[in-house]
Amino acid sequence: MDRALYIAMTGAKNNMAAQAVRANNMANLNTAGFKADFEQSRSMGVYYGDGQPTRAYALTESPQADFESGPMQTTGNPMDVAILGEGLIAVQAPDGSEAYTRAGNLNIDASGTLRTANGLAVMGNSGPISLPPMDKMEIGSDGTISVIALGQTAETMVETNRIKLVKPDIKNLEKGPDGLFRQRDGLPAAVDASVRVASGVLEGSNVNAMSEFTQILSLARQYDMQLKLMKTTEDNASASAQLLQMS
Repeated sequence: MDRALYIAMTGAKNNMAAQAVRANNMANLNTAGFKADFEQSRSMGVYYGDGQPTRAYALTESPQADFESGPMQTTGNPMDVAILGEGLIAVQAPDGSEAYTRAGNLNIDASGTLRTANGLAVMGNSGPISLPPMDKMEIGSDGTISVIALGQTAETMVETNRIKLVKPDIKNLEKGPDGLFRQRDGLPAAVDASVRVASGVLEGSNVNAMSEFTQILSLARQYDMQLKLMKTTEDNASASAQLLQMS
């Protein structure tokens, strides 16, 4: 009886973990550049010494993110950029390490540092991009940043830096709790000149609301099934105890 109880318990626990993944996807339905997380469940045999497993517990894991492009939205804002096809924008994570994102809604802070909407410094040729006071800025298709300095004319537009655009192997990428991608080997990705961006365009989230909602309902039914199995196990244990008392 106890084995059935533990098996059902692991099933219910991992159903909740899968629900958390799907709920996070739904919560980021309108987050620019967000990539939906997959979740999958499998049985994990329990071994005691040599021989065959005595039982199989449930295990839920998130093996990879969905790298399909999200819908492109024309904003007309020169600070918005969207990657066309494969590729990522390099940013400086809060711990100082290099990480990657598809979120291209950029802004310039009071000190002139180019940042993402959540405050991460955008990486350039030699570290975080710092820009001078300006009247106008343009971002080219290769990530090149050109500016017209404050008080100057259009003829004085000059290139000041270039956004670091990378295209690492997605098999070597992992998504952290902060939503940023990093290489599994811990090394920074190399600049890839083939990556292109569109200015004045923003990539939306690639979350499919209908699919996520359907999965949430399915997981809820599975969770109820696991709870019913736990209740049945409890009832069987009580009936067995009564039979032993009668004998």
